[in-house]
Amino acid sequence: MRLPARRLFPVTAVTAASALLTGCFAGAESAADPADGKRIRVAMMQPPRSGLSPLSDDAFKLSRWSTAETLVKLDPDGDARPALATKWQQSGRTWSFEIRDGVTFHDDTKLDADAVVRSLTKAATASPKPRILDGVELTAKAAGDRVTVTTATEDPLVPQRLSSPQLSILAAKAYRGKTVNPVGAGTGPFELVRADGTASATLDRYDAYWGGKAKAPGIDVTFVPDGTARAAALRSGEADIVEAIPVSQAAVLDQDLITEVPMPRTNTLYLNTAKGAFKDPSLRAAAREAIDAEALVKGVYEGRADVAEGLLGPALPWAAELRSPVKRARAGEPGGASITIGTYTDRSEMPEVAATLQQQLQKAGFKVRLDVREYTNIEADALAGRFDAFVLSRATVLDSGDPAAYLYSDFASDGTFNLSRFADKGVDKALRKAADTKVGDARRKAVIEAEAAVLARDAAVPMLHERVIQGDAEGVVNAAHDPRERELVTVRTYVK
Repeated sequence: MRLPARRLFPVTAVTAASALLTGCFAGAESAADPADGKRIRVAMMQPPRSGLSPLSDDAFKLSRWSTAETLVKLDPDGDARPALATKWQQSGRTWSFEIRDGVTFHDDTKLDADAVVRSLTKAATASPKPRILDGVELTAKAAGDRVTVTTATEDPLVPQRLSSPQLSILAAKAYRGKTVNPVGAGTGPFELVRADGTASATLDRYDAYWGGKAKAPGIDVTFVPDGTARAAALRSGEADIVEAIPVSQAAVLDQDLITEVPMPRTNTLYLNTAKGAFKDPSLRAAAREAIDAEALVKGVYEGRADVAEGLLGPALPWAAELRSPVKRARAGEPGGASITIGTYTDRSEMPEVAATLQQQLQKAGFKVRLDVREYTNIEADALAGRFDAFVLSRATVLDSGDPAAYLYSDFASDGTFNLSRFADKGVDKALRKAADTKVGDARRKAVIEAEAAVLARDAAVPMLHERVIQGDAEGVVNAAHDPRERELVTVRTYVK
């Protein structure tokens, strides 16, 4: 199943993709003056799933186009920084946010505390709630130029939660009817003027933006699910910025046009600690020692990934600086122990990763069977512990930009995504400490201590950290390369 290191796709495929994209981009229209610089043509991977509602994952598109904004933004370390809120303070369960003055929505209405409360209340009372508010009871109230946000229990992560694009602040016009319509309702440097279903979107510069005039006159977005077609758009010059170029296409592109961005996503082998072969700590250790992550990076990912040193990767630069060697159990002899590894087909690399692991573990003395299905057909069995091991590409910071929630979800005794069926009082204590510590250096230290506690017991084997490959045409200046995939075109981005 190993793929060749360099692959060429047929010229006919490039031609067909080029013709398709030419039609898409040529059809873009703009209210901006064409003489006022070049519009930015963007090819994105996933079309909208919920009509660009900010209460869904579509919110990240609105954020990447710089059309919808939040009260808070995150710096590279995941700390909260001002956006539509200029400052904030905590008092027990309540946080008070001062709202930025002089901000207008794209319909020229004014941003004020009432507008913020309306957006946050809509999100907090939605069914289903935005993912960032899962398990969180949140109420917002206006108090002059401030907004108070109160949670059911004291929560040190409220500012980080409010950085999620799913909690974008929109004008009142967005909330008419049962759906949320972001067209013409944001506060960012670009106004969403048209959304054509799952085909395209058009944004024009909003000259009254509080943060200064954008350098580009607008953005023309085309949704191109096919990876070969997206790569072809970059090769042919029909797109300026191309999202998520597949590894298989990256090698045949001009390397000066692509940027590999570390993602907060780890390809991990979860080991079932509750039953079967991996209930034995020594066999978990044997599996860990048998895995050659470097071979996976070179063979499956063609060198475009990073070998894992822990559960948290280079997208969180502070993790490596705080990490110390972990003392682990000694490996036992597999002795022909039979195991079943599950994984899914939705991410194209997963089946090949599982096949390579099968070879490596069989060489170490295990008997290995694979069970590979679509994710929707396998998740329930994985959560029920029906596999001895499961290969998963897992986001490690979720929506708050903080890894404590991921660690708790995956490795606490009562974690909601505990594929390893793992229960350890010492680890639970470390995870609770990480979750309860105030943000900053102390919390980061507690997170790494919790990671070490998990790794010491081999509940999971982190193998590699994935990268996203972004294409920027030769004339593109200041495109964002964001590990969290919240930014793409900013106020500073333009095409020469």
